[in-house]
Amino acid sequence: MRGKWPTGVGRALPTLLAALLAALLTGCRQTSGAAEPGAPPGGTPTRPSGHGAVFLGVGECSSFGTTSFTEVPCTGERAAARVIARHDGGPDDGPLCPPATDFVLHIGAQPAVGGEGVIPRGYACMRNLQPPHPGDPGGGGGPRTVVGDCVHGAGRGAVRETACDGSGKRKPEYQVVRAVRSRAQCPASTALYVRLGGEEPVGCARRL
Repeated sequence: MRGKWPTGVGRALPTLLAALLAALLTGCRQTSGAAEPGAPPGGTPTRPSGHGAVFLGVGECSSFGTTSFTEVPCTGERAAARVIARHDGGPDDGPLCPPATDFVLHIGAQPAVGGEGVIPRGYACMRNLQPPHPGDPGGGGGPRTVVGDCVHGAGRGAVRETACDGSGKRKPEYQVVRAVRSRAQCPASTALYVRLGGEEPVGCARRL
């Protein structure tokens, strides 16, 4: 004996099946599209708002402080310095920071954005957004000694950088006037050789 649909269901069945098929097709179209770059399926961004994929990447800014700091928008009132170079590892083993670097931030290893992998420890070469700029020639600071910087004797053949205008704790005694590959290339007036590093590692300094 054949079963019978309740009154009205037999007529509505084609309509119900068509609606169900349309819903299934719509769902397929919504889930088969490619996700935008940087976003997992569903459209949720993989990077936190206001931060890059790498903590303190080149062009990004940090708050005040050299031991405790955060990444902040460069246009915000908390922004203090901008990253002008970023390297993995430690400064002693990696590339030199650019000459205009005011200070270096040491960055510990941390989880990558999105939780996949680890960002290795590294260092960021920083440039203050506002003066003073101790990394400028004669500024009396910065991680590198460059042409135009002044130094004073620190004992046992060592020297320390100080401001050329005499505003530092120690008065300048010598000024680096040239960078060369070897001591033999320094002028005859050279009174002190200063180790600079880089492709021209010898600084020729005159007495002030």
